[in-house]
Amino acid sequence: MRKLMLAVGGSLFLVAPVSQADVVGLGASVSYWDSDLSGQAATNNDVVDVENDLNLDSDANANASLYLEHPVPLLPNVRLNYTLVEQSGRGDVGLTGFDGVTGDVQSDLDLEQLDLTLYYEVLDNWVNLDLGLTARDLTGDLIVRQANGLATSETSIDGVIPMGYLAARFDLPLTGVSVGAEGNFISFDGDSLHDFNAYGQYEISLIQFRAGYRQMSIDYEDGNDRLDVEIGGPFVSAGVSF
Repeated sequence: MRKLMLAVGGSLFLVAPVSQADVVGLGASVSYWDSDLSGQAATNNDVVDVENDLNLDSDANANASLYLEHPVPLLPNVRLNYTLVEQSGRGDVGLTGFDGVTGDVQSDLDLEQLDLTLYYEVLDNWVNLDLGLTARDLTGDLIVRQANGLATSETSIDGVIPMGYLAARFDLPLTGVSVGAEGNFISFDGDSLHDFNAYGQYEISLIQFRAGYRQMSIDYEDGNDRLDVEIGGPFVSAGVSF
């Protein structure tokens, strides 16, 4: 399945025209994402609702990105993006329980992903359009502990996943204001991952400020473990570009 997913994602490069920056460009940004979580986790044929049963709530979400654009023909531009989502909560899985854990529980969910994106600039004026391919290194761990400490369950996913990449931005001339959206996506054989955001941006000199909304959906199976969750909420970011 993974080979077919890679082939599907890689086909984006066959249709992307070669268009590069006129000069070398470098940029970086950091952001805070205030997200809510919903969905289910499953292990060993047991299923739990992460919102209603576990009462998971956001502890910390962080995001950082770095990109390099260059004028070298045929070679793609490069973007690195790191996202960390941490959720915890006290809940109740009842007498039927989840994976051997029953009653009151303390739960922690950690999702970590590192993206390497290779992309081409298809348009680069007041309308900007980028197309490319992302390799996402995704790890996720859900720990559910019985309140009395007698039983613990762990649900884990781990994989490197190819995804399509699309980014568009529209600049309002002479204002420093722009609006845009970007996303990664893949869907195949029951697994799917989607990660989109839409934003407004204000740029002054080398500094960029963004505010928008990000929605991430993960439906991924790794052996006997599966995460089927959605994470969404507003974000703010600050960055520099040279």
